[in-house]
Amino acid sequence: MSRTVQVTFDSHDPERLARFWAEALGYIVPGPPGIELGEDDDPIAAWKEFAAGLGIELGPENMVAAIEDPEGTGPRVFFQTVPEDKTVKNRVHLDIRAAPGLDGDERMDTLEAECARLTALGGSRLRRVDPDPPMEAGFIVMTDPEGNEFCLD
Repeated sequence: MSRTVQVTFDSHDPERLARFWAEALGYIVPGPPGIELGEDDDPIAAWKEFAAGLGIELGPENMVAAIEDPEGTGPRVFFQTVPEDKTVKNRVHLDIRAAPGLDGDERMDTLEAECARLTALGGSRLRRVDPDPPMEAGFIVMTDPEGNEFCLD
């Protein structure tokens, strides 16, 4: 029997990473259970109000956040606060399929545009690998605002 997965990021600022990755993946930050959010409502603020209403005091050390695929097909992504810094390269990383079906210059131009968008949101570009057919279609290596590596593929 197969199982679903949740991808979990350790972080210093779960809210910031949730907002970054929601934009990067086209995901949403879901609201609290039973709370109907308007289009302009901030779901993270709603969660904080929800917790306060339950008498739960959230300090920076116990903040969490999550994002979900609005279509329900991709994995849920969870962000939790940890005290330690990231110290080494990720052994597992996400590949964002930002140019499916594209090749050559069209593919790389699409990846460059997405890289610029994510850089404006707080990501950082590390390097570009140009196409080298037939084995390499080309990709861009980036990091999120806390230094977690990922690829635009």
